[in-house]
Amino acid sequence: MSLAKHIPNTITSMNLLCGVLGVTFVFSGRTDIAFPLMLAAAVFDFLDGMSARALNAYSAIGKELDSLADLISFGLLPAVMLHKVMVDKSPEAGILCYVPLILTVFSALRLAKFNTDERQTENFIGLATPACAMICGSLSYYILHDPDSFLTRWASGPVFIPLLSAILCALLVCEVPMFSMKIKKGIQKDTPIYRLRVCMMGTVVVSVILVWLLGLNWSMIILLIFVVYVIMNFINVLTTK
Repeated sequence: MSLAKHIPNTITSMNLLCGVLGVTFVFSGRTDIAFPLMLAAAVFDFLDGMSARALNAYSAIGKELDSLADLISFGLLPAVMLHKVMVDKSPEAGILCYVPLILTVFSALRLAKFNTDERQTENFIGLATPACAMICGSLSYYILHDPDSFLTRWASGPVFIPLLSAILCALLVCEVPMFSMKIKKGIQKDTPIYRLRVCMMGTVVVSVILVWLLGLNWSMIILLIFVVYVIMNFINVLTTK
């Protein structure tokens, strides 16, 4: 096997390394570093698939390594970030502080389901783990940098984060179709998926402008984008029945 064939797995390994480092920074009290590491892991997650397609370097090992890396970066890391927020903001919640860790279990179920479900070759059934992680990570980072926001007040109670965790767990393994943002050649422009992707691009632009005008922390852009993404998918399901 040529050196080029190892490039995708090397990139995937960088995804995994970012996730592991992110977890260590969370437990060191540095969530401000953990979230950028999650974003870096997402970039590597995108690049490994792109490089595998460009180099035609698909392998069974690569597929398994990708899932293992995603479990750490987009399963364990967001779970411990929410757990840390509860420990810091709502220590009186007691055992409820550990509820977010269940996200790791459901992320593993989601990844196993994805690997064995032939319906998910183009789009997704249920919320993808990176999308779930972005919601958790951006929320945690925003709370850290805006202690006076309404989200921080909600997170300071014993209900909000456990309830959010339960909802995200359900979304990870639900049977709701969710569109992928992967752009492939030959896609027809009059399809619902294409229109949803265009709307999603518009959401990104609107989120950037809105956060800039309101003077909010940049992490709110990511939180808005992925919350709207979930809502759009549910609206699409309801309107196409």
